[in-house]
Amino acid sequence: MPQRTVAPAATADDLLTAYRPGDSFFSTSTTALHGTGALATADRLDDIPAVLAEAGGNAVAVGAVPFDATRPAHVVVPETVQWSPSPSRESAANTRWDALAGTWSLTAHPEPEAHVAAVERAVKAMAEDPGLRKVVLARCLRAQSTEDVDVATVLANLLRRDPTAFVFATNLPERGDGVRTLLGASPELLVSKRGGRVESNPLAGSAPRSADATKDQRRAVGLLTSSKDRHEHAVVVDAVADALSPHCRNLTVPTEPELVRTATMWHLSTRISGELTDPDVPAHRLAADLHPTPAVCGSPTGRAFDTITGLEPFDRGFYTGAVGYTDAAGDGEWVVTIRCADVAGRSLDLYAGGGVMPESEPEAELAETSDKLRTLLLALGVDGTA
Repeated sequence: MPQRTVAPAATADDLLTAYRPGDSFFSTSTTALHGTGALATADRLDDIPAVLAEAGGNAVAVGAVPFDATRPAHVVVPETVQWSPSPSRESAANTRWDALAGTWSLTAHPEPEAHVAAVERAVKAMAEDPGLRKVVLARCLRAQSTEDVDVATVLANLLRRDPTAFVFATNLPERGDGVRTLLGASPELLVSKRGGRVESNPLAGSAPRSADATKDQRRAVGLLTSSKDRHEHAVVVDAVADALSPHCRNLTVPTEPELVRTATMWHLSTRISGELTDPDVPAHRLAADLHPTPAVCGSPTGRAFDTITGLEPFDRGFYTGAVGYTDAAGDGEWVVTIRCADVAGRSLDLYAGGGVMPESEPEAELAETSDKLRTLLLALGVDGTA
């Protein structure tokens, strides 16, 4: 049966109203899509062209790639797809959110003291190995409720709170708790491909927002002038440019980062764009070549990955992977899977990380992950403290 595209929805809110657990949802800078059912699934990005060809017409493949790219991906070709204009990128964040039902208990992996110790070990490793330039270390927070998690409410909370983000929900292989969903609101574009044009928007270096306008501006200026954060950002930009260069006949890489803001964080941002040598290279192939960037792993990739697996006491799964879509023409958008939750039954697994550099202060790295976890809890609608 070919994939079916139904009449366009008026707004992204209309798509949210129709969303049910197990569906696909992806909101980009220009459009939002809602997919239902599954004509086909694939566990390798390389299989996307085949499953799209089998579906025929204007088929779209939506899915996610784990942090460890050697592990299976999860890609679905929905039976029906509906599109709408995305929320305005200029929209102001709406602080209203719907609290999730139930009483919550939170368990941190690792505990804060253990994370500080892990950062100390990473800094020591970089001092002993100057070739190791950056290591991204994360924390996991398991939020357990007395009630089943209402995935549709979580998704609406995320879109309402930060309409400028890439908001997504995609189903994952079950793990014994029924329907399992990866959802989030990522600020970071891994790659966008339209015809012969490609774009990537790496983010690295961040600072929490403040409700006080003066303090908020001070934090933004502090981030823009921080030598540690600018160094961290430059490592990521260089890696993204190196990965895209073989695909491009020309590539534009700004020399100075810009500030971008989400509802809760300031980030250093560089928007890289280019003209593809082969306009037929599909979006998911470019995403695979970019993943994982130093923004979520470190530099160089192999040594940073080995350091992470030796220091983090949990499996990242799809956190810091990539999530997005590719259409029948090979166009699409894939984003870095951050500001996300892995939801199943009554549990939410949340994650937050930070880039550890040789000059990093362990307590400051802990504070960064705590800030990110607290704001993610609030955005999801969970009443708790990281």
